[in-house]
Amino acid sequence: MSIVGKIYPFELSSEQACSELAQKISPVIQSITGTNQNFHIWFCGDLGSGKTTLIRYLLQSLGYHGKVKSPTYNLCEPYSISFLGNDIHIHHFDLYRMNHPLEWEEAGFKEILFQPGVNLIEWPEKAENTLPPADLVVHMEYVSDLTRKGFIEAHSKIGQQFLNSIA
Repeated sequence: MSIVGKIYPFELSSEQACSELAQKISPVIQSITGTNQNFHIWFCGDLGSGKTTLIRYLLQSLGYHGKVKSPTYNLCEPYSISFLGNDIHIHHFDLYRMNHPLEWEEAGFKEILFQPGVNLIEWPEKAENTLPPADLVVHMEYVSDLTRKGFIEAHSKIGQQFLNSIA
């Protein structure tokens, strides 16, 4: 993976800070609503670093009101959210329990990754080099019970445009 550009550092020391970061990320997802684009955000970090929590806040900031479940056991949770009269399809993948890099593909998820919409992928390293390239990569680290820190890096032009818009 090569970095296209800027890196956006962050520190989350409260639920409110996590929600605010999600609210900064949600406009890039809203910007592809109604287009034929797909957008891939990878979430990297150890267990307990806050990946699923950030994704929960991200889905809520996009207008999803239901329960956000971790897809640890079934690999993928789909969401459809209406925005400006269009539906945006979001798939939340959690590849933590994968034992083989092609397991997600054998489960029939490959087609989803190339359809219009957004793919939020936790533990992308488990798939080794079998995933489409990321547009954004969110790196998260556990610091303490209340604090997480990390950074977001761009890996595509649209990812770079996003980082430029929040910097």
